[in-house]
Amino acid sequence: MFVTAVESRPAGVLGSGPGHRPFGARVMGFVALTKPRIIELLLITTVPVMFLAAGGVPDLWLVLTTVVGGYLSAGGANALNMYIDRDIDALMHRTERRPLVTGLVSPREGLVFGITLSVVSTVWFWTLVNPLSAVLSLTAILYYVFVYTLGLKRRTAQNIVWGGVAGCLQVFIGWSAVRDELGWAPFVLFLVLFFWTPPHYWPLSMKVKDDYERVGVPMLPVVAGNQVVARQIVLYSWVMVITSMALWWPLGVTSWFYPLVAAALGAFWLKEAHGLHARAKAGVSGAQLKEMRLFHWSITYATLLFVAVAIDPFLH
Repeated sequence: MFVTAVESRPAGVLGSGPGHRPFGARVMGFVALTKPRIIELLLITTVPVMFLAAGGVPDLWLVLTTVVGGYLSAGGANALNMYIDRDIDALMHRTERRPLVTGLVSPREGLVFGITLSVVSTVWFWTLVNPLSAVLSLTAILYYVFVYTLGLKRRTAQNIVWGGVAGCLQVFIGWSAVRDELGWAPFVLFLVLFFWTPPHYWPLSMKVKDDYERVGVPMLPVVAGNQVVARQIVLYSWVMVITSMALWWPLGVTSWFYPLVAAALGAFWLKEAHGLHARAKAGVSGAQLKEMRLFHWSITYATLLFVAVAIDPFLH
């Protein structure tokens, strides 16, 4: 167990009165609570799965309703995450300008906003998509808020490993939106994202380790050295790349195109992961460690891999 209470810096740096919170800025503050950049990645992993499930172009209205529902769902979970973490966000350089820290949005407003988005997204999925997708969406929200944010994040270095399940559920939502059932193909993609999440986030955690150490959040780089973290990154990377090939074999749900792209992307990923491990093993630190190269590549990897998922049905 690694539990540390931190004293929050007083919120309201920008002032909490109406005169200090312009309407346009407040609107952007609420948008920021949804973490749009993270949601972009979630949607990138949802829509291509709909193409795979449909064997081609899915119903475009269904895609639109699923995308909107996914944004509302992930946005609600992210807003609640920021509400819970506002105390430590105030002490971390990476998060000190978040709207609940600066006072642009009050804690009560953030809480109501997060709950509202979560409820609306569940009703949206239930009425416009299907009940299975609604249940999966609600499960992702509850998991992210209660299991990851409240249960794991401040207690264990395995927080990112198991907390990433919430984001992985997006592939099930995309598949179930089209087929109203689950299957082996989305399960493989779920596992790919599951094994992708730690080596995606750990390089960033290495970069901002001091922030996490300051607030007592036991991210793996805080409780282990760079060499240990890099070794874990290599391990998860190999499992991820091998798992990604399972769509082609043994499942056989793709043509030649997907495994070719997956193999090429995976090879470059493994090159970067092993390079990071070699530098860490040699005792390299600071800017020379170049850990953010893998972080940035991980986003490109996920994007291109799922683009291949979307294109492959047209070649199968």
